[in-house]
Amino acid sequence: MRKARTALTAVLVTTLGLGLTACGGDSEDGATEKESPTATVPAPDGAGPGADGGESEGGDAQPAGDVTAPGTGLKVGDKAVLPFEYAKKKGTLAITVTAIDKGTEADMSQFGERAKGLTPYFIKMKVENVGDTDLSRAYVQLRGLLDGGRSTGVSLIGDIPGKCDKESAPAEFGKGVSFETCSLAASQSGDVTGAEFDEGDAYSDKPVVWTAG
Repeated sequence: MRKARTALTAVLVTTLGLGLTACGGDSEDGATEKESPTATVPAPDGAGPGADGGESEGGDAQPAGDVTAPGTGLKVGDKAVLPFEYAKKKGTLAITVTAIDKGTEADMSQFGERAKGLTPYFIKMKVENVGDTDLSRAYVQLRGLLDGGRSTGVSLIGDIPGKCDKESAPAEFGKGVSFETCSLAASQSGDVTGAEFDEGDAYSDKPVVWTAG
């Protein structure tokens, strides 16, 4: 499995700008072998990563079996079965959020001086392929939420080695294969107590949400 980060000895790119109304540009996971850790603070209602456009190739036209309905609320430890598209292939994943751990401001040092004041949270999950499509090298990203389901207003790309390792799916990721990964979230104020899946048209307005406690 690949690590979605640059080596720590490389120059770290940050685009964090407090008060920005929009991100400077779009970025797709998996577009390159490695990613530079990046942090941005868009408007609080900034949209998450969009679905890939164009026609889909291969995979199930419809998710295999029953899927978790849009807008479902779950607890940390619960599993959601969700349609998922990666590299123009459609499949079905079972995602279980196993923990939402709070880090310290010092953990954000790799993002540079402009990340000061941000507290990181580590959304840890288990991902299993439960469909018939091989989604090799796929990345799964969940967004952190504050109490009441409010957006953190912070978007991060990268991970914190040893605390929140963002992994891709293995090279052969067929039915029954699973892996563990972590999505990095951060907040300027308030605790991150939830995580949401909002990929695809059905879930963009009605995400599946996991909450702690």
